[in-house]
Amino acid sequence: MAPWKFMSTTALVALVIGSAAQAQVTPEEVWTNWKATATAAGQTITTASETREGPALVVSGIALTAGDAEVDASVKIDRIALTDNGDGSVAVTMSDSYPLSIRAAGAAGAADTLTNLTVSHPGLAIKVSGSAAEMRYDFTGPSLKVALQDVQSPDQAAVPTDMVAEFALTALSGNYIVAGEGEAQTISSNAAADALSFIMKGTNPEDQSKIDLKLGVAKLAGTSTGKTVGMTGDLAAALKAGFAADGSFTYAGSTMDMVLAEASGETRVSASASGGDATFGMDATRLGYGGTAKDVSLTMSGPEIPFPQLNIAYKEGGFDFVMPVAKSDAPAPFRFLTRLTGLTISDEIWGMFDPTGQLPRDPMTLVLDTKGTATLNVDLMDETALAAMGDAPPGALNSLDITALQLKAAGADITGSGGFTFDNSDLVTYGGFPAPTGKISLKATGVNGLLDKLMAMGLVPEDQMMGARMMLGMFAKVDPATPDTMTSDLEFKGKSFFANGMQLQ
Repeated sequence: MAPWKFMSTTALVALVIGSAAQAQVTPEEVWTNWKATATAAGQTITTASETREGPALVVSGIALTAGDAEVDASVKIDRIALTDNGDGSVAVTMSDSYPLSIRAAGAAGAADTLTNLTVSHPGLAIKVSGSAAEMRYDFTGPSLKVALQDVQSPDQAAVPTDMVAEFALTALSGNYIVAGEGEAQTISSNAAADALSFIMKGTNPEDQSKIDLKLGVAKLAGTSTGKTVGMTGDLAAALKAGFAADGSFTYAGSTMDMVLAEASGETRVSASASGGDATFGMDATRLGYGGTAKDVSLTMSGPEIPFPQLNIAYKEGGFDFVMPVAKSDAPAPFRFLTRLTGLTISDEIWGMFDPTGQLPRDPMTLVLDTKGTATLNVDLMDETALAAMGDAPPGALNSLDITALQLKAAGADITGSGGFTFDNSDLVTYGGFPAPTGKISLKATGVNGLLDKLMAMGLVPEDQMMGARMMLGMFAKVDPATPDTMTSDLEFKGKSFFANGMQLQ
């Protein structure tokens, strides 16, 4: 499923809870605004009746649909009551549960696949306040659940008959602020939940294997902002029209347990983390996402693992990725960060290549933090424009800064930093790659000791080790004060390459 279609379809559920509260000060204005918002988002809404019952406008037989010929979703809600509180605010309540159906078109004339779910949120309370220019709704609820009911497929024999899948949030609270009207709305949110859980279990009819998966996340909190302009079109058109979204969330801990039972035996996987965060952002110029996780541990056992149990853990892992997506005549910034600190693995894994324990087994670290600029020749979100490019590159690399580089493992520690600019008019000097100008400085400790141990273990033949040492001698200088410390300055200037001041090209 294309990402934009997925976003448009799943937004339907959010609309049920969120857009209901996008109102002014009377129940009728609430409902009129909801319908207008749904239509602006490319959705269709119908009702069986809309009647006044005292201070409340009661809407019955509501049907919402969204999607296209390939995939669509539909929600049917028995009743929504919008009640005038008498103080300029409106209370919104709705049926405690309702069905959600997702249809995926069959290939080559085959029948469609229909996935039926139930959404339930008993006790959900929404209060709307504000004005026509800026409306706020606050919500609280003990729980929100989405549970699988059944899957109707052309190949029904391949669908598990005992499949159970359920997503749940508990102790919900938060608010949304909606500014503007129609397609020009800006929506900001702040929400929290005590816990998130997901369970899935069932039997594969083809081989009778069974899966039992449980996922839990504690103390979620998040914020987001977005502009809904252009949501009725494809992603490229929406971004050009002004669609944008940014958000972040944190969590206090997570756990995962999975058992996969097959004819060959059981595979068990367990994982946990003490907390972390995630971010995302998208607009006409850039796409970004990132996240961190702390105190992560993973254990795995099963018939395919050559020892009783695999253990992996690390103190902190993180990534951050930002890239330009819009065609531009000017360089645009990008960033790529990956970080893994305090990584440890099972002694059994070490023993596979170091059975005598010659290598230090201290925690390992990998850090690569880069940023730079690039100029794009095409909009990366425009599939038609990308296809027209053929094998041509989508843009040009202008600069690259290595803010931090570290690789620490088996007694060796390599660090470095530097930066380069690139001449995209010269693709000859370095065989099709734009000619760089700049320098990277490296420092390595413990490398000679590691090479000695690898040769003693027989992992690297002596003749290959001699070649490796000769290469090190060309590119690195030994620190006389600490013989197992080497430094290297690698520099590109004047269409030439230098290592520690010596020209090599």
